[in-house]
Amino acid sequence: MNGIDDEDAPHGVKNYVTPNGLRLLKEEHDRLWLEERPKVVEIVSWAAGNGDRSENGDYLYGKKRLREIDHRVGVLRKRLANAEVVDPARQTRPNRVFFGATVTYANGRGEETTITIVGVDEASIEEGKISWLSPVARALHNAEEGDQVVVRSPAGIDTLEVVSIRYKA
Repeated sequence: MNGIDDEDAPHGVKNYVTPNGLRLLKEEHDRLWLEERPKVVEIVSWAAGNGDRSENGDYLYGKKRLREIDHRVGVLRKRLANAEVVDPARQTRPNRVFFGATVTYANGRGEETTITIVGVDEASIEEGKISWLSPVARALHNAEEGDQVVVRSPAGIDTLEVVSIRYKA
């Protein structure tokens, strides 16, 4: 997961996630809250007992890490509370591009790209997963195989042709 932060979360927009995305959010929350945080609390407590805290690296770093963990846990709790799971395997119109679709498209230069449209928290360009709010996903929304759509992005305007659409569990 890329680790969305409060500042990145679109306000007033539903937090759509795939079942796998929800699982990953829960796993990150539990790892931070149940595993990492208790270890850091233990280190901070030990370091606090060593006297002068102003020059105590273990104490200062531990307190900083606790703030980071607590912030991230807060963000994760908000994202989980607002999560709306959309299971691509239950798509009733698999011939069209919607949330959860894996789409192969050709750009105006004929180069093919395959992406999967996922929730904001799940987006990872390295894994070929793009947010449903991205310009490409918005342009592809509701398209069928063979359709051409125009995408406007910071890189400019391009025409994309939908080559294939599939939904996987």
